[in-house]
Amino acid sequence: MGEFEFIDSIRKQFSVPEGFTGIGDDCAIIPRGDGLETLVTKDMLVEGVHFLLDRISAYDLGWKSAAVNISDIAAMGGTPVASFLSLALPSALIADGPWLSEFIRGYRDLSTRFSCHLLGGDTTSSPDGLCIDVTVLGSAPAGHSVKRSGALDGDLVCVSGYLGDSGAGLKLLLGSAPSAPQACAGVADGGSAGAYLIGKHCRPVPRVEAGLALAGISGVHSMMDISDGIASDLRHILRASGLSALVECASLPFSKELLAVSKLHDWDPLELALTSGEDYELLFTISPESLGQVEQALKVCGCHCYIIGKCFSGAEPGHIEWSGTNRDFRGFRHF
Repeated sequence: MGEFEFIDSIRKQFSVPEGFTGIGDDCAIIPRGDGLETLVTKDMLVEGVHFLLDRISAYDLGWKSAAVNISDIAAMGGTPVASFLSLALPSALIADGPWLSEFIRGYRDLSTRFSCHLLGGDTTSSPDGLCIDVTVLGSAPAGHSVKRSGALDGDLVCVSGYLGDSGAGLKLLLGSAPSAPQACAGVADGGSAGAYLIGKHCRPVPRVEAGLALAGISGVHSMMDISDGIASDLRHILRASGLSALVECASLPFSKELLAVSKLHDWDPLELALTSGEDYELLFTISPESLGQVEQALKVCGCHCYIIGKCFSGAEPGHIEWSGTNRDFRGFRHF
């Protein structure tokens, strides 16, 4: 059984109260009755699956643990409010006070940036690797959260920033010497370009301001963050909305750093952009008429609106046509 088949089997066994949004979006939505709704998201990061301790610093791991969850709140157009952090620690880390302090400092610094207060959690020992479990609560005006299921036929498919940078940063990290994750940004790996890409992987910044701005525009119909790659994440929107899409591969936005390092190592930027994930940019669909308003709103937030494709009906929901290549692409799978 695959990951999404397993999730579907769980969803079918539980009912969702009227007015609630459950499994299948970036956040659950709980109505409050005071003009607001509560957003809830939870992510788990497991050593050996989501990170390698000898390839990321304690500070960066703490930062990223908070960031990937706050990004889910941003993807719904919400404001992060509070978090809960649980850790299952192997014995080597329990005894490593400086490592734990740096982890918490990174978690605090990113959380504080978005006024997301740590209110609790749990700690226990682990017989094997480190496991990090984070829950984040957010809020949004009632009925204003942007879901995956709202895309319409003819919508433009857009992203808020460059694609593939994080995946390239990870490739650099995996090629570095153990316990020296920052050292691999040397000349052989592209110098400052390599350091930039590693930074994009280790310290992503959730697009909270951009998500809030987009949620206030009626022509923005669906949205999510890019965690598993466009090839996976766009399919989530399309299946939830009953649509297909054409993606113009020539329109995908690449940073100059990604292009430089890809050329140096003979990597395929297209593959990185569509499949590697963890860019934590926003992926959203909009009516063509709202493009000008969206561009202006994102400009104020320091982001861009890159049009990469268009939604259409008439084909199997979730189908993607990749214009400019005869290849097919699949994003990250958790199992």
